[in-house]
Amino acid sequence: MFSSRLILLLTFLCIAHLNLAQRTIPLYTGGVPNARQGADEERIDANKNAFNVANPTITIYTPANANGTSIIICPGGGYGTLVMKREGYEVAEAFNKMGVTAFVLKYRLPSDKTMIDKSIGPLQDAQQAIKVVRQRASEWNIDPNKIGIIGFSAGGHLAATAGTHANRSVIENKEAISLRPDFMILLYPVISFNDSLGHGGSRKNLLGASPSAEQLRLYSNELQVSKQTPPTLLLHAGDDQKVPVENSLVFYEALHRNGVPAGMHIFPKGDHGFLGTPTRDEWMELCRRWLKSNGWVND
Repeated sequence: MFSSRLILLLTFLCIAHLNLAQRTIPLYTGGVPNARQGADEERIDANKNAFNVANPTITIYTPANANGTSIIICPGGGYGTLVMKREGYEVAEAFNKMGVTAFVLKYRLPSDKTMIDKSIGPLQDAQQAIKVVRQRASEWNIDPNKIGIIGFSAGGHLAATAGTHANRSVIENKEAISLRPDFMILLYPVISFNDSLGHGGSRKNLLGASPSAEQLRLYSNELQVSKQTPPTLLLHAGDDQKVPVENSLVFYEALHRNGVPAGMHIFPKGDHGFLGTPTRDEWMELCRRWLKSNGWVND
């Protein structure tokens, strides 16, 4: 009898701890800006990939021993889907092991059906995530000056846009809260929208079939780097067949020209997505070392 009660108690405590460690909240407390009214057509497949996202959220992953650093995670998917499990939830768990509080951002996927201006929808959500995390830093036991952002593929484009467009607010920000991430980690990122480097699918999904020259320049983030761009770590594979490694190279060059501290590691193999090698443990170790060298983690 005692043993059964003890097992039930431990099970309850374990479930309670998991519920406290992970919870999902709406990104906006009021209406979603730049939204068209319509039916919610979001769906999640068996692999936890999200489609037709129109109601953004953040899922909070709280580590057992938080060190004050936090990171907002932007999954990839070509601005047409979100790879929530492999490039979101599993990454959050890995950062928790370092003591980093993680926020998985389920950002809106650009669509004329659900947005008035689809080109700014994802950036609105990234800026709002930074704002919310900074506003509620004390509640979540994090340092408001140690808030980073990480992005994969098109999520890397979004993260880089958040870092290079921080002074161009596309959300309401009457409180004048800084929308600048304190650091960026970009994995096999889409950086440029020019014809030779850009990922055509991401560009079309975000800007449409016939973007203007001004739009292409605005969202080619190697052209938007300034001295205020956050310190950045770039990870890419030289044999990437979907997003050429030159995306990371031109961004690194722009960071270097502007005196922005930057690190970069090019794996000889790994293609797009690092599905086999390098393993998550391998590239996460590079992240850990870089974060430690900059004083964002201790171990």
